[in-house]
Amino acid sequence: MSVELSKEIWNELKRYVNTVDRDETAETLVSVLIDNDADADEIKTVFKSDSEVKRALAHYLKDHEDHEDEDEDEDEDEEDWEN
Repeated sequence: MSVELSKEIWNELKRYVNTVDRDETAETLVSVLIDNDADADEIKTVFKSDSEVKRALAHYLKDHEDHEDEDEDEDEDEEDWEN
């Protein structure tokens, strides 16, 4: 599914999602798009006028950046133990 089509679907469906639940719903949308090989830059471009999705994408990228840093730290720790 294209990111553009996802935006159209999101625009149609988000009015049925309670306002307090939209951030979590947007996070799920971003996760599904990324899990299906959508590019983060494309999501950012296509959803540039949607604050919920932009926040969700920023949160997703920050979380995964933190996980990558943790993985690198673990790799370094393993190397230290081996030496």
